[in-house]
Amino acid sequence: HSQLPADLTKMHLTDNPHPQVTHVPSSQSGCSIASDSGSSSLSDIYQATESEMGDVDLTGLPEAPVDSEDEEEEEDEDIDRTSDPLLGRDVVRECLEKEPADKTDDDIEQLLEFMHQLPAFANMTMSVRRELCSVMIFEVVEQAGAIILEDGQELDSWYVILNGTVEISYPDGKSESLCMGNSFGITPSLDKQYMNGVVRTKVDDCQFVCIAQQDYWRILNHVEKNTHKVEEEGEIVMVKEHRELDRSGTRKGHIVIKATPERLIMHLIEEHSIVDPTYIEDFLLTYRTFLTSPLEVGNKLLEWFTVDSLRDKVTRVVLLWVNNHFNDFEGDPAMTRFLEEFEKNLEDTKMKGHLRLLNIACAAKAKWRQITLQKPSRDSPLFFSLLGGSDKGFGIFVETVEIGSKAAEAGLKRGDQV
Repeated sequence: HSQLPADLTKMHLTDNPHPQVTHVPSSQSGCSIASDSGSSSLSDIYQATESEMGDVDLTGLPEAPVDSEDEEEEEDEDIDRTSDPLLGRDVVRECLEKEPADKTDDDIEQLLEFMHQLPAFANMTMSVRRELCSVMIFEVVEQAGAIILEDGQELDSWYVILNGTVEISYPDGKSESLCMGNSFGITPSLDKQYMNGVVRTKVDDCQFVCIAQQDYWRILNHVEKNTHKVEEEGEIVMVKEHRELDRSGTRKGHIVIKATPERLIMHLIEEHSIVDPTYIEDFLLTYRTFLTSPLEVGNKLLEWFTVDSLRDKVTRVVLLWVNNHFNDFEGDPAMTRFLEEFEKNLEDTKMKGHLRLLNIACAAKAKWRQITLQKPSRDSPLFFSLLGGSDKGFGIFVETVEIGSKAAEAGLKRGDQV
């Protein structure tokens, strides 16, 4: 069921905690989503760059241990509580069996946690899902082979399967099976609608949630007043949703829920709402699902760096990227070149505090590795040059590596310490 105009189908949802990425070719999806290190928040890193001159406070950059001793006890409790999926389902069933008027806020949060995993709810915003959870009614059909909807029957609900399988037999003889997480029934409209085909249960104990036509239409259509659509040349390129994080009304604003890839990149350097403080971290964690190359982001950042008013914002993004996802640069020669160009830009603009932070972040993420280079003869060139040593008072580092040489192929990089 399409709840948004057709031109939104090419956009990417940033609101779904477990996005179902079906459009990414397998060659692109084998990427590491999380860095192998603790990730830092924007404020952690950026508090260190506030003072350009003098000693820079670098407390934000080194990796923080992921689990401290106090947290371990809490984590054990969480594991006990959630490790039994049946227990989780019992809690959900208990919430479902209550009348809509009796559901508490906690019940609705429990249902929301369960429902967001189902494909039927995947393209909906969090507030729409929450409202649907507050009005849904639970139904169970005990027997396999029971008819739920007859062909031509007037429809009055939208159904989502929570357990079991149903089969829809169409008048032309074709049939289709739907399982957990799939939906059938009405579309979000108040028009009279009729079932095309017969819906039967295929197994015993089929469980559904049903949402009445009036509620389904109201929730999906009246959410429009809470959304703001950004248009360019007649096409919708971004959809934002108004959110309030607390009842006092002080923490409210718009959060990006859908946008074209270009607009998502551009939003990195725009003002972020108080309700969306981790937009940059979220983007850096998920861009692999909708961009073919990280250079699409890198090239834009280099372009924006030349604009005085954007320079600080661009630097924040790059520092977070290096600190949280260093493997994006380490294994990619093009991204290593991007980092070198960015470093040169920091030098040219005399942003010494930021440059030190960048160098510390890179050094903190560096790993030991062994490289073997074979020379055909003693006089053959090395294709790389070194800098440093005891006479200079610091270690020996690789200063340059000839592009396309055997040394570069073996993985030797500028900045490596020997």
